[in-house]
Amino acid sequence: MPEIHPSGGVHESPMSSIGTPENRPPKRSILSLFNYPPGFPRKVVAEVVATFLLVFVTCGAGSLTTTDDHKVSQLGASVAGGLVVTVMIYAVGHISGAHMNPAVTLAFASIGHFPWIQVVPVYAAAQLTGSISASFALRELLQQTKHLGTTTPSGTDLQALVMEIIVTFCMMFVTAAVATDSKAVGELAGIAVGSAVCITSILAGPVSGGSMNPARTFGPALASNNFKAIWVYILGPVVGTVSGVMCYSFIRKTEKPIQIQSVSSFKLRRMKSNEERVVDRDALSFV
Repeated sequence: MPEIHPSGGVHESPMSSIGTPENRPPKRSILSLFNYPPGFPRKVVAEVVATFLLVFVTCGAGSLTTTDDHKVSQLGASVAGGLVVTVMIYAVGHISGAHMNPAVTLAFASIGHFPWIQVVPVYAAAQLTGSISASFALRELLQQTKHLGTTTPSGTDLQALVMEIIVTFCMMFVTAAVATDSKAVGELAGIAVGSAVCITSILAGPVSGGSMNPARTFGPALASNNFKAIWVYILGPVVGTVSGVMCYSFIRKTEKPIQIQSVSSFKLRRMKSNEERVVDRDALSFV
């Protein structure tokens, strides 16, 4: 408000220009400082929950196969792993992409369909958090510390490494098809990827354990303090996923050059009539 001085002059008080809405600097959230969208924490939490349930089911079933009465068969454990992947894709695929696997996130980033600096480390941390939490929960519930669904080679490390590369390549090849190609039937993404996980784990289970996921191996290894050949389950899935997504990107039939996108995940597509466009719903959107 104005102040009147003895000399008769009038000037504005300093308080009149401070604190007014038009002069206040705009509020910035912590996420905006790192170029994260406002809804990014929800995506991270979705990855934690999805990975937790993935490891809880797969490692829990794997742990029960080692009991004396074999409460769950090896085939049952493989089917359970494929089913939980299918369920999680439909549950949180539209939110976070339902990666549940650091190797998958890294593979999408390698072809430009996922942000490197902003998202890959955060997603990997979220996935490891979910895996470790599920593993320690299983240790308390099942009262097991030795066979906690840990994946270890049945033969040599080289055999397990080659098997992990091949089965992870197959899984990622299917994933890339349904997640990045608009010509694929997006509604069947969960069934396609879950079936691929189930089939490959049936084959790889007796050889390497069929991990295909560094987070799925690291959590149980930490909870059971068994790090035997853990490098196999880090290197194998990374090589397999990166080569799988690059192979599909090379052979995909398109008349237009592949554009670098800032996002990639399972896209749940709703097919309209032939005259209408296909509507894509990106599971992770950076604006």
